[in-house]
Amino acid sequence: MKLMFASDLHGSLSATEKILELFVQSRADWLILLGDLLNHGPRNALPDTYQPAQVAEHLNLYRDKIVAVRGNCDSEVDQMLLSFPITAPFQQVLLPKRRLFLTHGHLYHPGVLPPLSPGDVLVYGHTHLPQAECQGGIYCFNPGSVSMPKGGFPASYGILDQNILRVIGLHGGKAVAELALAH
Repeated sequence: MKLMFASDLHGSLSATEKILELFVQSRADWLILLGDLLNHGPRNALPDTYQPAQVAEHLNLYRDKIVAVRGNCDSEVDQMLLSFPITAPFQQVLLPKRRLFLTHGHLYHPGVLPPLSPGDVLVYGHTHLPQAECQGGIYCFNPGSVSMPKGGFPASYGILDQNILRVIGLHGGKAVAELALAH
């Protein structure tokens, strides 16, 4: 199974169009959205091409291929625009020999881990900073932000394919970080 991860769209139509284009090209089985989909949040400047209603329309076209979690900027009003559930604080994907714990990152993150077993993967967003590393037997993966990257990193997304987690630049397709999951 091939998974694509995107976080922190924050209502950016151009970033949403690009990630959906890459999702189709990648032939990933699922697009996992890690929260902060439509709203820019009070601490952030407006992202490029801020058009949350159009972002919702574009995402709804892929509703049968999206798994999403709620970010700290997502609300019940956002859910009214979307045709797939976004209000769960976390989701889990069960794979042979490991579990992916999907969350936005404001509740659970590498500093506050949910109950995980060695070999499991914490997949989160929120910080807008990419990460792919193993901490105490738990894999921590953050695809960065597709719309408002921080820390000098490019806008980015993530892919899990054949036990390799990669953070990839949204424009140009270069790997920002990579981590092999032990079998």
